[in-house]
Amino acid sequence: MSKKERPTKENPRKEKPSKDGADEERSRNDESRDARTKLPTPIGQRETQERRRKPDERIRRTRERLGYALIALIQERPVAEVTVQDVLDRASVGRSTFYLHYRDKNDLLLSQLEGFLEAMSTALSVRKEASHRVVPVEEFFAHIGDQNKLYQVLAESGHLGEFYDLAQGYFARGIARRLTESKRLSNIPQREVAARSSALAGSLLSLLRWWLDRGEKESPRAMDEMFHRMVWKGME
Repeated sequence: MSKKERPTKENPRKEKPSKDGADEERSRNDESRDARTKLPTPIGQRETQERRRKPDERIRRTRERLGYALIALIQERPVAEVTVQDVLDRASVGRSTFYLHYRDKNDLLLSQLEGFLEAMSTALSVRKEASHRVVPVEEFFAHIGDQNKLYQVLAESGHLGEFYDLAQGYFARGIARRLTESKRLSNIPQREVAARSSALAGSLLSLLRWWLDRGEKESPRAMDEMFHRMVWKGME
């Protein structure tokens, strides 16, 4: 060993760390780095989720206010006399905001009808009701009965046909979903399920017209029972 390399008391020779020691040191460094970076991650995720949720909630509330305003107004006066500005004033929403969501008042009305039909046609599947029902007829008829004035408004304004056309499609899809979920029809081809669902949706709407034209003499529950007798008798 040369004089230059000889360790002294003032300049002791540094030993090269062993492989195990180097691994341990790297492990400690990794753990320290993880500890520094791990904590902020959930906070950032929560902030991102909040940012996504707040705009969606604002949009939902805005559309809800506009919908409620229009429904209230068309029950007070003919649809033709209701303007977009009337809706904006009632809902306390700006014009530019309105046109971000809808083309005109008819588009808004159509959106309200679609929202109602979507909720009604999927209600049983969404809440996983364990029953033989394929449509919540009692709830649907009760709602229409309670909103009879709105039904009349739709008829007088020429929008009732649109309502029935929309309802046919929504209820056909909802009934098909319930029939598919039912174990009673596991041997029926999907094409036949779709055909039966469309026919049952048409029967439901015919039954609704009949019930309304007769002055709603039967209770919504009685109509529910009647409809489902027709459904399952036809499946035998």
